[in-house]
Amino acid sequence: AEDEVTLFERDMKEFWIQFKISYGTEQNNQTSALRDLCKETIEALTEKWSKKLKEEDLMIDKIQEYNNEILQQSKYVAEKEEQLTEIKSKLNQEEEQQKNLTDSIQELKEELMKKMEIKSSKNKAAKEKVEQVSKIKTLFEEHLGLEMRRIQDEQLQFIFRHIDHKDPDKPYICTLSINEQGDYEVTACTPPLDCIAELQLKLRETNNFSAFVANIRKAFTALSYK
Repeated sequence: AEDEVTLFERDMKEFWIQFKISYGTEQNNQTSALRDLCKETIEALTEKWSKKLKEEDLMIDKIQEYNNEILQQSKYVAEKEEQLTEIKSKLNQEEEQQKNLTDSIQELKEELMKKMEIKSSKNKAAKEKVEQVSKIKTLFEEHLGLEMRRIQDEQLQFIFRHIDHKDPDKPYICTLSINEQGDYEVTACTPPLDCIAELQLKLRETNNFSAFVANIRKAFTALSYK
């Protein structure tokens, strides 16, 4: 911008030189006045345009400053958006983990309820079997010389008498329990019987407790004659 003003001033000076040569010295006074007026006009214009150019330069600097500020703000917004995306991703992961944990807890609850139902069912079956044994206890004692006792660990002990004709009071003992699977199990037999495993299996298959006791007595009786 300054170069253009300088060029303009130089052109004006050359113009006046040519003007002076063309019209002669007789017009020097008028030319001098006109030149001074033009010079003042040029100086005023130069000052005006110089000021305007400086204002434009300041405006350009201000615009650049605004652009830099907008760029910084854009970077800041981009960083915050990235952070927000990471936070959303973590929240989604935590929600998924929470859902999986809730599902696992529900599965464990359902499994526990099933186990409790199975245990309750087994306990009920065991209780029914014990009650069945208790109901026929009197019958066995009266007709078979049998005494039944409930001993530790919820076991039933059967004491048979009147088997050995030489010693009617001699006890023959068989101890029975109900295992974790809800099946009958012979835990002791005195004196031992070779057929006890077979009799136990038959009891589990038929659930005929009366027949089991009767067969045990027959086996003890057969053993007493050996």
